[in-house]
Amino acid sequence: MFIAIEDETGIANLFVWLKTFKKYRRVVLGAGMIRVHVRIRRAGEVVHLVAHRLADLPAEVASVGVAFPLPHGRGDEFHHGSPVPDPRGIPKGPRARDIVDPYLHLDAIIKVKTRDFS
Repeated sequence: MFIAIEDETGIANLFVWLKTFKKYRRVVLGAGMIRVHVRIRRAGEVVHLVAHRLADLPAEVASVGVAFPLPHGRGDEFHHGSPVPDPRGIPKGPRARDIVDPYLHLDAIIKVKTRDFS
């Protein structure tokens, strides 16, 4: 299996061989954050990270919002309040029902003849 992993320095390619995948299947398929112990292999200028041990890190995933506060979404604004109103909720101009069509009177003047195909 091929997995792209990322940290603050960039993206790396992680290879999980079938034997390792079978052993850590639950972690690979279900974890939100994974600790990976790797062997580094180089082929010329190409670097491969080959996984040999993986672990699920549920506590670290839960702590991400504490270390880096995330902005609230519109649903959170309703329940928890927000110091700044969401700009998507502020009207940007006249509503459709407030617009007056200056040509509306033409409907009374122009009669369109309909065709009945029955």
